[in-house]
Amino acid sequence: MVQNSGTLRCRGDDGQIVPMAVVALAIVMVIALVVVRLGGQVDRRARAQAAADAAALAGATEGEDVAGAVTEANGAVLESFVVQGAEVEVVVRLEDLRATARARRQW
Repeated sequence: MVQNSGTLRCRGDDGQIVPMAVVALAIVMVIALVVVRLGGQVDRRARAQAAADAAALAGATEGEDVAGAVTEANGAVLESFVVQGAEVEVVVRLEDLRATARARRQW
């Protein structure tokens, strides 16, 4: 130990916070990356479901052609359009995600 003007210090203590700060910064960066990735995936799923919902509503009121146009306007592809009585079911693909929605025509 070395005594400098009333304080005790151990040799080799200089710079001990640097490795701890680097590890803490790395952990924070990994957590931020995970949060950004999850947020992007949640956003894509929500966009796919919104496109499916809009296509189902358009299809129930206007038909398959309008449902397809609405789907394309939302940046997706209409994979399936099934009419069962007054109910319409659509399957929409946005990139690698699929979303299904149903809508019923009511008068």
